[in-house]
Amino acid sequence: QVRLKESGGGSVQAGGSLRLSCAELGYIGSSHCIGWFRQVPGKEREGVASIYTGGDETHYADSVKGRFAISQDAATNTVYLQMNKLKPEDTAIYYCARGTSCRLQEYEYNFWGQGTQVTVSS
Repeated sequence: QVRLKESGGGSVQAGGSLRLSCAELGYIGSSHCIGWFRQVPGKEREGVASIYTGGDETHYADSVKGRFAISQDAATNTVYLQMNKLKPEDTAIYYCARGTSCRLQEYEYNFWGQGTQVTVSS
């Protein structure tokens, strides 16, 4: 069974940084995509970044390009999201998810973590 666990959320001031972690637990299987999504109450879930675990393919939402970086540690089956120059509008619950496509569309991912809160104050 695939399980994903996020960690690393918290509260920071605008301009600060946070690093989120997504640990894959249980069945890993073949190469796949891990995506980071975020959601604000009352709004749709937004794709932020994704990475292909079998190579270097990455994707970013325009809103985070140049500020966020996704990376992976194959030895520990962990994907990271380094978030720099954070803005108040980055405040959301961040989820990692696993799918067969790296497109930043929610329907492409079928396993989800429980989420971690990121709060950026001005």
